[in-house]
Amino acid sequence: MSDRQATTAPRSATAWALGGVAVVVVIGALVRFLEQAVPEAAEGTAWAEIAEAVEYPVYAILLGLLGNVVLTVTGLRERLSGGFRTEFFIKTGLVLLGASIDFSVIVRAAGPAVLQALVLITAVFGFTWWLGGRLGVDDKLRALLASAVSICGVSAAIAAAGAVQAKKEQLAYTASLVILFALPSIFLLPAAVDVLGLSPAVAGAWIGGNIDTTAAVSAAGAIVGEEALQIATIVKTTQNALLGVVAVALTAYFALKVERTASARPGIRDFWERFPKFVLGFLAASIIATVVIGVIGSDAAKPLISDVNAFRTTFLILAFVSIGLEFRVAPLREAGWRPIGVFAAATGVNLAVGLGLAVLLFSGVTL
Repeated sequence: MSDRQATTAPRSATAWALGGVAVVVVIGALVRFLEQAVPEAAEGTAWAEIAEAVEYPVYAILLGLLGNVVLTVTGLRERLSGGFRTEFFIKTGLVLLGASIDFSVIVRAAGPAVLQALVLITAVFGFTWWLGGRLGVDDKLRALLASAVSICGVSAAIAAAGAVQAKKEQLAYTASLVILFALPSIFLLPAAVDVLGLSPAVAGAWIGGNIDTTAAVSAAGAIVGEEALQIATIVKTTQNALLGVVAVALTAYFALKVERTASARPGIRDFWERFPKFVLGFLAASIIATVVIGVIGSDAAKPLISDVNAFRTTFLILAFVSIGLEFRVAPLREAGWRPIGVFAAATGVNLAVGLGLAVLLFSGVTL
């Protein structure tokens, strides 16, 4: 490759990535339009209540999936995929969400959230690891599956992949499984909340502890309501905070037992590199907002918080659009039924144990 070609290639990749961001933004703008226009158009008709009940995550994910199909058919999806920045959009949105949550709420919910996270992660990770071993799933793949289903989906799978040095194909497969199971959960869990008559705190704790991606947790929480969204975010953020611990533990286990080498023993630096830094941003935003409200008063702070919430919603919409655009079917076809069976069974255990813990620990929690 000539020097000119070497210079042109990164520029081309950047241009395509910017094009991908533009696609996400355009679809996001269409979501905003539909969110306002559909209820107005349906007003006074038999569809009014349904149109009013459909929240922006539904439009964003469905339009993202539709865009995925169009871009795949036209052959543009892979080139534009560098702009589908789900992780960046969702983490930015969640940091901004911290500004709308009084820090005292986080303190009140922290104890139950930590206890739920510890019990749920231990139970679900252990079950997934055991069942994967019984079904002959490769150690590295079952580490990814167990981390994803018990902690925080794709982010956990990425951290686990680095810890156990998994293949890219295994990571792609796990990420696709996470999205495949998370998408219906966004709609099914809020429906189950209504059927079971759960309180906002219990509903939020169940959603936050069970749906595997932070973006999908935010979507389901938003459908149930603002209180459920706040608790769901606190619970999921607590699980995210434990990601570094699990990643370091996996590094140690594979280095010292599975691969039996002492060349990559984990340390504090490994923990810090794997720790999800956006958790600190979420807490900082909550503390800053709480201090500002205390200084200038809640009435004066309302316009500021409203603007922050508008930015938060925008970033969450972009994240949900990206989820739809990033979904891939091909990796699911390649790995066979066993990992899917393991993931499905673990999801069932997660739902059952998570519901019990949510009812036990969050029934008395109020915002």
